[in-house]
Amino acid sequence: MRNNNVESAGSTPHVLARTRPAEADAAAHPAAVPSAAPATAEGAATAAAPATGPARAPAQPAPPSHCHGHAPAITHLPTPAPCTLPGCAEADALSPAERYAELFVDVQASGMFADSKTFPDCIPLDAPEAILTRYRAERDGPGFSLEAFVRNFFARETVSDDHYESDPDNSMREHIDGLWPVLTREPAEHPPRCSLLPLPRPYVVPGGRFRELYYWDSYFTMLGLSASGRHDLLRAMADNFAYLLDTYGLVPNGTRSYYLSRSQPPVFALMTDLFEDEGVDAAVQYLPQLEREYAFWMDGAAHLAPGNAYRRLVRLPGGALLNRYWDDRAHPREEAYLEDVATARRADRPAHLVFRDLRAAAESGWDFSSRWCEPDLASGQPTCDLATIRTTAILPIDLNALLWHTECRLGELRGRAGDMEGAARYREAADRRRQAISSIMWDKGMGAFVDFDWHRGTPRPYLNAAALMPLFLGLATTEQAAQVADVVAARLIEEGGLATTEIDSGQQWDRPNGWAPLQWIGIKGLRRYGCDALADDIAHRWLQTVASLYVSEYKLVEKYRLQRRRAGNAEGGGGGEYPLQDGFGWTNGVVSALLEMYPWHPAQRSKAGRPETGE
Repeated sequence: MRNNNVESAGSTPHVLARTRPAEADAAAHPAAVPSAAPATAEGAATAAAPATGPARAPAQPAPPSHCHGHAPAITHLPTPAPCTLPGCAEADALSPAERYAELFVDVQASGMFADSKTFPDCIPLDAPEAILTRYRAERDGPGFSLEAFVRNFFARETVSDDHYESDPDNSMREHIDGLWPVLTREPAEHPPRCSLLPLPRPYVVPGGRFRELYYWDSYFTMLGLSASGRHDLLRAMADNFAYLLDTYGLVPNGTRSYYLSRSQPPVFALMTDLFEDEGVDAAVQYLPQLEREYAFWMDGAAHLAPGNAYRRLVRLPGGALLNRYWDDRAHPREEAYLEDVATARRADRPAHLVFRDLRAAAESGWDFSSRWCEPDLASGQPTCDLATIRTTAILPIDLNALLWHTECRLGELRGRAGDMEGAARYREAADRRRQAISSIMWDKGMGAFVDFDWHRGTPRPYLNAAALMPLFLGLATTEQAAQVADVVAARLIEEGGLATTEIDSGQQWDRPNGWAPLQWIGIKGLRRYGCDALADDIAHRWLQTVASLYVSEYKLVEKYRLQRRRAGNAEGGGGGEYPLQDGFGWTNGVVSALLEMYPWHPAQRSKAGRPETGE
């Protein structure tokens, strides 16, 4: 393990002292603007800074006019380039949009692929530079066919699960155990010159269209690997995440070049807990990587003035530091190009601001949800129109709870390493964050933790399942946990499990969908505070839902509809930008862990195609 060699900056441990907010991206939003007056557009003002100190970072060069020209250069920050790795095919040094320029835009705008993710994942059949040169030479010729050109020079990445079918004699647990080899990928088999990033060890993918390693998905997948006794894969995954942090300074959203500008919910500290519990390695061995991740999320702390934001960090008027989701690029997501362009056209603000908020929501893992949208002025409830998305204006309760846990974990590990001074700094940072969360993210009237709109200086009074993250991590007081349990029981319990939000918006991270990671967070969080009856009820409803669909459709899926529309059979969830995906990594992981936790549950006996075993 390499040492990060990062220096402390002021009272925030392990933040690069040389970091200074860039003029354009450090938005000077007053953090207590009255709700009737919207805050200034992101990137429109200059952050307050000391009169002396390091020179300002130079402005980034403007993107080519042919490619994502909507975004001003000031909205872009440097992102790491793909790295090479012995024994693994070399990824293209540029993302598909950067590499193929107008060819990328033309293909995506043509709609020739039903899924916008298809082309960014395609495999070039010649040198990428040569493909672009040939396209520029041929595209204006008579009879030129874009579709034929793409067929000749690109291969679609194949789904390698070979149409896996359940053995009707296998229980659901046996089905999950049999899926791990199907969902495992070998880096040595990566095709060359494409967007797939190299990794040192085998890894488990979610399944379906998601054919790369994903960050927060993997923690919940690892729970299942542990329950299945697959410690070989658990260690391989640990090595892969350590490699990503050592190489890029972050864990990207997924292992594609177009994901390197953002991360996902920071669960590496939870992973180190699991690695230690399962005997993979002592958590202190991952201290350098954990500090790298913390420095990524806290970038800008050394020079950020009150009331300002830089990248993922916001300093409130009182000086407290809290975090938001972000993306270092502000053009359409390469894997959702058409969708983002269409959303921006409906919006009443500059397109690059919409693109940034869409990308930031993708970093949250909740893509997409009414949670990130503007409230309707008439009803006061969040809208379902993504054109109103404003993710970067919101301080999410679950993100800040996770970073509080990271600070606590870093303090503990620094202490184990014998650095008492460093341990104290992390504990102090955790205490400050906890105080800030309690001050602005606890809604006494509702009896729940909520997100905070830092542009308007007001809490967002909308209940969602993220309110359970402080219980899962042990941040809540006993009194707060009891109140959260009461409000969740009254407002978020559906026939099939724990609801995501109270809003039925048509977005996939809203009602009526239920998601495996949220069930796990809720069940474990409630049990941590002695609310066993409610936790057991959620677990029973969820296992019954998953088992019902497994029996009728022979598979586990990405998300589930919690409100049944026909007697006896559960359904997969809907909404979102793509069809329901089978597989599915985190569902397999959570269900496997719950079956281990509830060995008496009837779902243990569920078998594909055997209706009598489904309830």
